[in-house]
Amino acid sequence: MVRPTLGTEASAGLPDTTGPREGGGKAGDRVLGVEGKPLRDVIAPDLDVLFVGINPSLLSAARGHHFARPGNRFWPALHLAGLTPRRMTPDEDDELPSFGLGITNVVDRPTRTAAELTPEELLAGGEALAALVERYRPRAVAVLGVTAWRTAFRRPKAVLGVQPERVGGALTWVLPNPSGLNAHHQLPDLARLYAQVRPSGG
Repeated sequence: MVRPTLGTEASAGLPDTTGPREGGGKAGDRVLGVEGKPLRDVIAPDLDVLFVGINPSLLSAARGHHFARPGNRFWPALHLAGLTPRRMTPDEDDELPSFGLGITNVVDRPTRTAAELTPEELLAGGEALAALVERYRPRAVAVLGVTAWRTAFRRPKAVLGVQPERVGGALTWVLPNPSGLNAHHQLPDLARLYAQVRPSGG
C-alpha cells in the first residue's frame, strides 16, 4: 500500500479510475473516482479543497450522494462559509468541482455509524486517501472528524485545525464532523471553521 505522505506543514459518525464524466468541473474533468466504491468520489484534478468524510452513511450510499442524511449540516455549512454561491442539496454534489471543491471518504464501507469502523479500516483508508490526493493534487484537504484522523494517521493527540503533516503533499486541515449528532459544534461554528480552508487566492 502507499503510505501517507507526511511533511512539515495537514457520517458522524475512504481498481482504476474511470474516465471523465459528462460535463466539466473547475479543472475540466469531473470523474467518478475509484470504480466499485459504494459511494463514488466527487473529484477532479487541482481542486481548491477536497473534503473527506469518515465513511458513507447507509442512506448516502443508497441515494448515491454525499452527506444525504437529514440533519447533516455539511451543505448549509458550505454555503454559510462562502464556499458555494447557494445552499446546495446532496443530489447536486457532482456540481462541487465547478466551485473548486470535492468529496471523498476515509473508509469506503457504508455503516449506520462511524463507530462500527475498525482501526484497521481507518488505517487502510488513510493510506488510500494519501494516494488519491497525490493523484489529483488538491491544494488543501479537509478531514471532517478529529477522532477518525487520530486513528487513520496515528496522531492520538491531534486537535482541530491545520495539521503539521501533509496528506499526499497537500495542506491538511482537521475540521468538526457536520453530523447532527455532533453537539459540540453548531452550524455557525462549522461555517466559521470551514471558511478557513480555501487556500489564499482560491
